Amino acid sequence: MDPQYDKLAKPYQKELDFAFFAVNFGYSKADYEMLTLKEKAFIYKAWEDKVVGENYRFYNAVFTAVYNVNRPKRKKALQLWKKEKVKKANTEIVSENLKIINEVEEKEGKGWIDIIYRKNRIQKPKEVKKFE
Repeated sequence: MDPQYDKLAKPYQKELDFAFFAVNFGYSKADYEMLTLKEKAFIYKAWEDKVVGENYRFYNAVFTAVYNVNRPKRKKALQLWKKEKVKKANTEIVSENLKIINEVEEKEGKGWIDIIYRKNRIQKPKEVKKFE
């Protein structure tokens, strides 16, 4: 930054910090004063990462659009979003996990399944297929 600005702004640093938190995050004065220096540093870093990520995504969108508009007729258009490839599951790990699940069900019953559905507010399917 500008050294002259830093010299002028130094006495008002706390007010500048509060203004930043109030404008960007909607913090009240009490909310701001409850933050520790470590928490403020982490919030600044998270905000910086967010801004950089947004700018990077915007750059990619504009680059892709400009390239696609100006590309030669027989060239394939660039895709803005790349689809993730589905990885095949390791059958050994899956079968081992299923053995553990079956053992737990034999000992403790299937009540744990109902708890998961209830906690996630999901309606339990009427027909459940058993894996073996």
